[in-house]
Amino acid sequence: MAIATADRVDREGLLEFVRPRHKAVLVTTRSDGRPQMSPLTCGVDTAGRLVISTYPERAKTRNLRRDPQASACVLSDEFNGPWVQVDGTAEVLDMPDALEGLVEYFRCISGEHPDWDEYREAMVRQDKSLIRITIESWGPIATGGFPPRLAQD
Repeated sequence: MAIATADRVDREGLLEFVRPRHKAVLVTTRSDGRPQMSPLTCGVDTAGRLVISTYPERAKTRNLRRDPQASACVLSDEFNGPWVQVDGTAEVLDMPDALEGLVEYFRCISGEHPDWDEYREAMVRQDKSLIRITIESWGPIATGGFPPRLAQD
C-alpha cells in the first residue's frame, strides 16, 4: 500500500527537487478572476527562479502582465511521482531583453545547444518571451497514496 507523504524542505531542498523536473502546470488569473491553467516545460535559472519560454500573445503571458502572482505545480515524469506547488511573483521579458534568459532556460533543461547563434536567431525570429517566477513560498514535496493512519505495521 502506497502511503502519502508531505515532506517540508528548505529553499535549497526545493530547488534540488525542482531542477531535474521540467513538467509543470502554471496557474495565472484571468481578468474575470478565474484561474487559467497551462501545462508547460520549465526550468530553474542560476538565480533560483522558475523560468518558462512562451510567446507574447499567450493567455498566461497576458494574465501575468496584468497580475504577476503565479503558482505552479511542478510534476515528476511519472504521473504518480512526487510533486510540489510553488508560488511567487512573475515578470515577463520580451525581445530583445528575453534573449539571454532564453539561452539560460535552454541550458537548464537541455544543456548545451550545438549552435547558439542559430538558437538565438530562432528565438528572435519566433519573437519568444520569457517568464521568470521568483519563488516566495512553496508547499511540501508530496506524493499521493493512502493517509498514513492507514499504514499497516
